[in-house]
Amino acid sequence: MIPLRDGRPSGIVPYVTIALIALNVVAFLYTLSHSDRVLVFLDRCEWEGTFGQSAPGFDPLLYRRYGRGCLYPITERDQFVIRFGLIPAELWSGADLAPTVPFPIWVTILTSMFLHGGWLHLLGNMLYLWIFGDNVEAALGRWRFLLFYLLAGAGGAMLQAAVSARSTAPMIGASGAIAGVLGAYLVLFPWARVLTVVPLFFFLHFVEIPALFLLGLWFLIQLFSGLVDLGGAEGVAWFAHIGGFIAGALLVFPLKRREVAPGLVTWWRRRHWW
Repeated sequence: MIPLRDGRPSGIVPYVTIALIALNVVAFLYTLSHSDRVLVFLDRCEWEGTFGQSAPGFDPLLYRRYGRGCLYPITERDQFVIRFGLIPAELWSGADLAPTVPFPIWVTILTSMFLHGGWLHLLGNMLYLWIFGDNVEAALGRWRFLLFYLLAGAGGAMLQAAVSARSTAPMIGASGAIAGVLGAYLVLFPWARVLTVVPLFFFLHFVEIPALFLLGLWFLIQLFSGLVDLGGAEGVAWFAHIGGFIAGALLVFPLKRREVAPGLVTWWRRRHWW
């Protein structure tokens, strides 16, 4: 299911949402400015000796052709992703192996949130942020929404890093932060109607689905997929989605405007009113 728009006008110009989308696009274009053909070399022995895991970006075929001893080849673009992506093994150990970053290693929790692995990864995330971000921004206020976005993304990243604590694969993407936006939207506007494309066989159907069902189903899919793929074989940070969603659903309460009444709470109280 692909959401196209929600039926709830935010009543504001979502400056922070627009700025976040712009930052993600600029960061992606900057990533593309790094060559995917020019090779650089990293020390395989240092990575494997420190963490007991394969070095990030190690390609056996590429190594057999260009590698020499401990040095293995990766592209300049991969080097950029390894440098600024979040590598769980580095985060928990505090060790920053080459390619190093010019700041404490924990800051990669934030830098990784603005990197993406391809156009589909970027566009999918930005679509969800554009559809649901403006309403959450209106409910929280601009600066608190920015804080919320970063905290939700960090929460998602930390859960994924905890589940795959020994991994040397770089985690990238805004999915955890955007999952937080989805969690907040579900709490705030559970009955908002979302125009959604539902593919059935060779046909596309356009239906309006309450956010409670659409986003609730989305979360259940992430949870099921994460439990099935605990080893991370699919290369998807399912637990970043799960952690971000839960963080967003919880953070919305202390960060929302005082006059905003979460729709899910209001509905629950009315349903259990005696």
